[in-house]
Amino acid sequence: MWVVVVVVVVVVVVVVVAEEIVVVVVVVVVVVVVVAVVVVEVVVEVVVVVVEVVVVVVVVVVVVVVE
Repeated sequence: MWVVVVVVVVVVVVVVVAEEIVVVVVVVVVVVVVVAVVVVEVVVEVVVVVVEVVVVVVVVVVVVVVE
């Protein structure tokens, strides 16, 4: 999450310093991409954990049923 905070601070500084619309648009696009990448990483981690839990539960159920 510290990455998002750093990015937001950088964006605010750039927007305050910059007067050109193009620079602001580029910065906004970069921020959106960075946030999207962070969100995707978090979602992937959550999915991996869920899949691991499901696999463990299935294995336990199969072992219990077989015995």
